[in-house]
Amino acid sequence: MSSGPIIIAGAGHAGFQLAASLRQNGFSERIALVNDEGHLPYQRPPLSKAYLKGTGGPDTLMFRPEKFYHDQHVDLITDRATSIDRNARKVSLASGASLDYGHLVLATGARNRLLDIPNANLDGVRYLRTLDDSEALRHRIASGQHVIVIGAGFIGLEFAATARAKGLEVDVVELAARVMARAVTAEISEFSQSQHAAAGIRIHFGVQVTSIESDGGKVTGVSLSDGRHMPADLVVVGVGVLPNVELAAEAGLPVAAGIIVDEQLLTADPNISAVGDCALYTSPRFGGSLRLESVQNATDHARCVAARLTGDAKPYDGLPWFWSDQGPDKLQMVGLTTGYDQVVVRGDRGAGAFSAFCYKAGHLLGIESVNRAGDHMFGRRLLAANRSITPEQAADASFDLKGALT
Repeated sequence: MSSGPIIIAGAGHAGFQLAASLRQNGFSERIALVNDEGHLPYQRPPLSKAYLKGTGGPDTLMFRPEKFYHDQHVDLITDRATSIDRNARKVSLASGASLDYGHLVLATGARNRLLDIPNANLDGVRYLRTLDDSEALRHRIASGQHVIVIGAGFIGLEFAATARAKGLEVDVVELAARVMARAVTAEISEFSQSQHAAAGIRIHFGVQVTSIESDGGKVTGVSLSDGRHMPADLVVVGVGVLPNVELAAEAGLPVAAGIIVDEQLLTADPNISAVGDCALYTSPRFGGSLRLESVQNATDHARCVAARLTGDAKPYDGLPWFWSDQGPDKLQMVGLTTGYDQVVVRGDRGAGAFSAFCYKAGHLLGIESVNRAGDHMFGRRLLAANRSITPEQAADASFDLKGALT
């Protein structure tokens, strides 16, 4: 059971959930949530999808209205943590203020990986991670004509589908041989590629952008590694993120591809935890260390730490799941499929509703579903219980998945 104030550095999904869960669990001392954005804490997934498409204001994205923080006695501080004095248990803020903590939780998230090519800092080169990013892009696509998207990962494809639906010409440039190559099976990639192509999106594989072309300060296009030039009035970059580990590293905490934490999400300092996108955690479920970028991971990390800080310490054992809305299609994934050696397709690819069941040595690792929410929910229940079905059962359309859960 933690005593003294709990300071949470970062107010994304993990930070917000931690504050809410602490109060739900009966924690009665001070909670301060340090928020380095000029908005109330908000949801990120709609930024590349519904929010970008729509006309609703920022209030449609907020986890809770301002009254929630007041009623729950959560001090929402618009500032940024800049350093940690671990001996004094004190966090310094950019404003010059400081906060004393009994326990500190780092929910510092991640930031966009930036392009390192000529003219990459022009105003017409944009990224998409924050509400301000999405707001700026909403205005640009309203008047834009031709956008080039760098990167065919989830964010790049979500944005591309939205921009195309708004009537823009869209080209996607991807160095790999297929879309979402690091995240999904070839079966899902091929379907996604065909859907985007049918919508009029052009995807260029095996090439990269070598420079942004401009006229004065205005983006006019890009140069590609194969010598081609493409016109554009807007370039949107989605080439991954980097975890924000600097605050931890400067305080002498071990970091690698994330802030290193144990299976209970504690750092090397017993008074400091790390959660969400920034945390490289030891996983009893999968063995080894993982760093995941998902709403599920952030919120489940937060609940685990809130439970520990209120007297119910357990190893983190969350089952990863993810989703991506691209045009009319909903892609849902559960489990981690790295190292799979067999894919079984269930459903109807032609009808645009199917799942890829991924196996290693006959054991189910995960399921990737397109417009088959039932398969996804089945996978979440089955894998959470550490159970499997055989590849033959997955391939058999008459096999009752619900029956396998009993």
